[in-house]
Amino acid sequence: MGFNLRIADKNDEQLWDSIVHSSIQGTIFHTWKWLKITEKHTKGTFYPLICYNGTVPIGIYPIFYQKVLGIPCVFSPPPATAIPYLGPVIANFDSYKHSKQVSIFKGFQQVADDFIFSKLKSKYTMILLGPSVDPRILSWSGYKLDPLFDYYIDLNKGCDQVWQDFDKDARVHIKKFEHIIEKDPNSIEIIDGTRNDLSELYELLVKRYGEQKRKVTESQEFLMHIFDEFYPDNIKIFIVKHEGKMVNGVIIIKYLKTISFWIGAVKPEIKEIPSNEINHWEGIKWACENNFSVFEEYGAGIERLARSKSKYNPKLKVRFKAVRYSSIIYLWATKVYQSIIRNRWGNFFSSK
Repeated sequence: MGFNLRIADKNDEQLWDSIVHSSIQGTIFHTWKWLKITEKHTKGTFYPLICYNGTVPIGIYPIFYQKVLGIPCVFSPPPATAIPYLGPVIANFDSYKHSKQVSIFKGFQQVADDFIFSKLKSKYTMILLGPSVDPRILSWSGYKLDPLFDYYIDLNKGCDQVWQDFDKDARVHIKKFEHIIEKDPNSIEIIDGTRNDLSELYELLVKRYGEQKRKVTESQEFLMHIFDEFYPDNIKIFIVKHEGKMVNGVIIIKYLKTISFWIGAVKPEIKEIPSNEINHWEGIKWACENNFSVFEEYGAGIERLARSKSKYNPKLKVRFKAVRYSSIIYLWATKVYQSIIRNRWGNFFSSK
């Protein structure tokens, strides 16, 4: 039996999602619904690849094709979608012995690369791998690897211990907020965000980026579409208000036993209110009360952001960006695109 690919269609949604849910590599970003929403709001063409070993489906590989400065490129995930990672998912990955995991992934990646470079004729391909994907397979397949970093907290140790593990400054700031609430319960409130709050939070994010002379690439329509399809089962919003006015907020993703800080937690305008610490603590408390096992926060590769996020005593998690290009000219062109255009347009979180 050999490995082969086909492009999935709408009749494959159940098969696609069953593969995603069966694997430690699967995330909510890999689900059919999330990807189809992404397709609608991105400039790229979506190719949902299903890989077979003979007649047995063994994995999925969502890729997006688009031209950048006239250069054919493939991305997984596509730009401007606030998806931290994507790439391949192998069905029932954890059930295989390591040698079998490697051999399946190598065969899978080979036929995927044949499609990407021979059929689509991509000159530049970038794949942001999830933390459970073996990056060596991409390296052996001619990709250049760069590490990316996230933070996570093990919630199984209990909320009390998580609190004790916070830096003293973070605990002091949160306690200060709690004392303010005790004295004047109406001055500051934490609420579950609605669709209208999401719209206001987006405007707040745009304002903060504007102050840095940057623009947000993710569209409000995209976020609203995600909210409409995934709230409340997989989306939750924490909003901090002061005297009825939004100070800060964060959009949280709920998937299986993991809760992830996705978008928000901007630098607050009212510095006297520790709104980021409040959002983190409220999110963690809620996750513990609802039996989640892991708290995850994307983007710990920038020193300034890493220092801020480290006050909650998280552990570091490493994943990889895999890039393959056919000529140094194409690499140069994409770097020009990133430095001249992308650096002036801000993402909601850093992929580093």
